[in-house]
Amino acid sequence: MSTWLRNNALVASAALAAVLLTLAIALVAFYAPLDQDGLNQKIFYFHVPIALTAYACFGWGAWKGLLHLWKRTPGADLESYVAIHLGVIFGAMTLVTGSIWAKYRWGHWWLWSEKQLVLFLVLFLFYSAYFMLRFSVEPGPRQANLSAVYSLFGVVLIPISFLAIRLANAYIHPIAFTSHGPQMAGSQFFTFCVCLAAMLSLFAALYHLELAGKRLDAHLRELRELLG
Repeated sequence: MSTWLRNNALVASAALAAVLLTLAIALVAFYAPLDQDGLNQKIFYFHVPIALTAYACFGWGAWKGLLHLWKRTPGADLESYVAIHLGVIFGAMTLVTGSIWAKYRWGHWWLWSEKQLVLFLVLFLFYSAYFMLRFSVEPGPRQANLSAVYSLFGVVLIPISFLAIRLANAYIHPIAFTSHGPQMAGSQFFTFCVCLAAMLSLFAALYHLELAGKRLDAHLRELRELLG
C-alpha cells in the first residue's frame, strides 16, 4: 500500500483533496452554526486554513532549500520552488479572503495601522520577490543555491507574522485558540479541522501536479537537446 501511494502520489492526493473539499464545503454550508456575524463568519473556515497552508508551503519550501544546501538532495531545488510558488498563491488567497472578512466586519478592506496585516503582506511580498531573484540568474547550481538561501531567510518571517496576530493590542483577528484549547463550539472546531485538512490536501495535490509538469518539461527539453 505504501509503495502504491509513493508511485501514485498525485492520484491519491487529488482524490483526497476532492473528498475533503466537498466535505468541507458541505460542513460550512449546512453544519457549522452561525454566530453574531451571520454568514460573513463562515469565511473564517476558509481564510484561516488558507493562511496556515500558506505558512506550510513556505516552510516546506525552506526545508527543501535546506536539503539542497546541506545534502544536495536531487530535485530538492525544484521542490522548493514549487512549494514557494504555491505558497504565494495561497498567500494571495489569504489576503483576498481576509479583506472580504474585514470589509464586512470592520468596514475597511485594509488597515495599514494594524501590524499583523502589514506583516503578512511583507511575508507575501518577500516570497513574491523570490521569483525575481530566481529568474534573474541563469539556470544552474548558482541559481539553485541563491534560491535556497533566500527561502531559508524568508522562513524567519513566518513565526513573526503568526505571533503578531497573538500579540496585537487591537484584536482584528479573533483568537480562536488559547492555552485552554479551541474557543469555539465542537461543531465549529470539527468543521475548521476538516477545512484545514482540505486545504493541506489541496496543496499536496497541486504540489505533485506541478512537480510532475515541471519534470516532464525538463525531460522534453533534454530530448530536444539530444535530438538537436
